[in-house]
Amino acid sequence: MRIMLLLCWGLVPLFLGAYHYGPGQAQLKLDDVDQRVKVAQTAEEHGNWSRAVALYNEALPLVPAENVKESRKIRLARDKAMMFTGELPEAYLDLQALLGELQSDEKPDAELLKETRSAMANAEYYVTWTLRLEGVGKDGWEPIIESSRQNYRLLAENAEKTGDKSELQEQQENLEAVIRLANLDLTDLQGMPIPKQCKCKGCCNGVCNGKKPGKKPGKGKGKKKEKDHRGASAGPPPDKSGS
Repeated sequence: MRIMLLLCWGLVPLFLGAYHYGPGQAQLKLDDVDQRVKVAQTAEEHGNWSRAVALYNEALPLVPAENVKESRKIRLARDKAMMFTGELPEAYLDLQALLGELQSDEKPDAELLKETRSAMANAEYYVTWTLRLEGVGKDGWEPIIESSRQNYRLLAENAEKTGDKSELQEQQENLEAVIRLANLDLTDLQGMPIPKQCKCKGCCNGVCNGKKPGKKPGKGKGKKKEKDHRGASAGPPPDKSGS
């Protein structure tokens, strides 16, 4: 018995070494990823979007290949942050690819799909605005704004199915903003400032008009409606942050 105990004790370093150079390495990488993501989220809270993008980019290569969901979540967070750093075209293209990947999954993650679709619809809105100001013809921007409309319509339909009235109202307002942008005369559009993208954590998909997150519709509903019809500049900023 004593010999067996000594043998087992002698094997402990071997097991520890095998873990350290095997599963342990994967865990160390995941811990590193988690740390970088947390720092990136803190950077977002302070409005340091470039720092957040850099940290997400550092974290992505460290994610094990088999951990596809984690990689996609980081990509989504990175793409959202890129929309604040003047990298809208790059964010738009990656969101397009990410949405395609999720849609092709046999059983896509419902929440991640929803968040990606929302971010994609928002990116399409801003891409359309930019293209129109750059003088691109209707044939160039119309398919993009139509895709944004379809994405917001799907989000509204899903909100209706789940009975989420707040989400439904939010997406319906986004739909109205997209339609306004598509129909707005170019001369009028050129006289408007591009709506700022909302930086409030937990803010809804709609223009950040100084509304506090989670504010329930009430007595101020009439004022909200009035703002909602002031023009395309009442369009949707990036979707909910804090991913």
